[in-house]
Amino acid sequence: MKLTLKLALFLCVSTMIMSCKKDKGDPVTDETTTEVTAFKVPVEYYKLDNGLKVILSQDKTSPTAIVAVYYNIGFRNEPKDRTGFAHLFEHMMFQGSQNLGKMEFIQLVQKNGGVLNGSTRFDFTNYFEIVPAHKLETMLWAEADRMKGLAITQDNLTNQQGVVKNEVKVNVLNQPYGGFPWLDMPQYANTNWYNAHNFYGDLKDLDAANLEDVDNFFKTFYAPNNAAISIVGDFDMAETKAWIEKYFASIPASELPETPDISEPKQEEQKEFVKDDALANKPAIAIAYHMPERSTPEYYAMGLLDQILVQGDNSLLTQKLEKEKGYTSGVGGGINYLGNMFNYKGPMLWMYNFTYDNETSRDDVLAAIEEVMTEIGNGVSQEMIDNAIVKIRSSLYDDLGGTFGLGRADLLCSFALFDDNPERINSIEDEFKKVTPELINKTVKEYLRSTNRTILTVNPLLAKTENTQP
Repeated sequence: MKLTLKLALFLCVSTMIMSCKKDKGDPVTDETTTEVTAFKVPVEYYKLDNGLKVILSQDKTSPTAIVAVYYNIGFRNEPKDRTGFAHLFEHMMFQGSQNLGKMEFIQLVQKNGGVLNGSTRFDFTNYFEIVPAHKLETMLWAEADRMKGLAITQDNLTNQQGVVKNEVKVNVLNQPYGGFPWLDMPQYANTNWYNAHNFYGDLKDLDAANLEDVDNFFKTFYAPNNAAISIVGDFDMAETKAWIEKYFASIPASELPETPDISEPKQEEQKEFVKDDALANKPAIAIAYHMPERSTPEYYAMGLLDQILVQGDNSLLTQKLEKEKGYTSGVGGGINYLGNMFNYKGPMLWMYNFTYDNETSRDDVLAAIEEVMTEIGNGVSQEMIDNAIVKIRSSLYDDLGGTFGLGRADLLCSFALFDDNPERINSIEDEFKKVTPELINKTVKEYLRSTNRTILTVNPLLAKTENTQP
């Protein structure tokens, strides 16, 4: 079973739902006044004595409940010389625990009508279950059982080393454009090992993992004081608090190591790289810029620039490269390819990518991109900002309640882990509204400069082979 969470479930989230209300009896005319009200996500946040961060958010619209557990360990802060270890451990978490045998966790969820998954990201590894509301206690018991201790055996480790290595071969090594650009670009654009190593894992490092590594990793990072749990859905508040206390409170905290330095130096020169791809039949390009620090005014400005430049059919790069030039049939990109712009902590890249025809030259593509960047450098209007805010809010209204509230659970855990403040979920739109044209233009000048840019091009070797066939 492939345990990689579909990224579409974690794209950029809207935190405000707007509704218009009219007074009873008022005629529907252009002069009708409307009252705009904001939907506020209910948030109750507290910590157990062992450090576990708990976030409860009731939603009675569906008789379901989500349990999401996020551990503050991900790709970029895994141990050196153990590339891919965080991802390997994600798989180990399904191999059995004190009271559940191998794969019985998965069976327990599925036989009770639920779905589950897990994923490894830059700064966390997460697990979730969506179940009928009356099975909430069962899921809390099961999550607590594997937080207490895993079945760490040589058989389980050897088996999962094989599974992960096969996943690397299938998804990256034997796929055209495998790992492009989400896996490739950080290795080219960043300089700090923690941000620039192979997150999926080098095969030799995966082979080198041993039982002592696994045991130490579990005891250190899979502890309540390094985790957050969010419960979203139809549940009784007092009853759920009692269950959390019953199953999680006795789990001991760990002694956490010093947080590694993941800072990146300021990039002062443009970087350009070419990657040969024997399986690709068209050239592809990815362009990345280092992001402003998370939660700063410039960070929110970059969020709006992402909407203006890349997101949607009316984005400037899509209009130029697809509609006007016809170079490509799809421009994709954004902030944090493995999630959204809120669920990471540390240096990040804003990037976009697309394939284009062999008949189109790379120079023509870059010239068209430069036209757009020159246009954005000449200034962004308030109207463009307002439209970008609408796109952020309206394009993904359902993230807070859609897919049974999975997007809500994600943000609550992320804000608890990284900011110790899940209530931030209710103030995101306000931060975007503070962005002015002056701030946008300042951000463009500082972060969208060519000297902050990395260009990665895929050289399609298969195309050359096809062209030489009789």
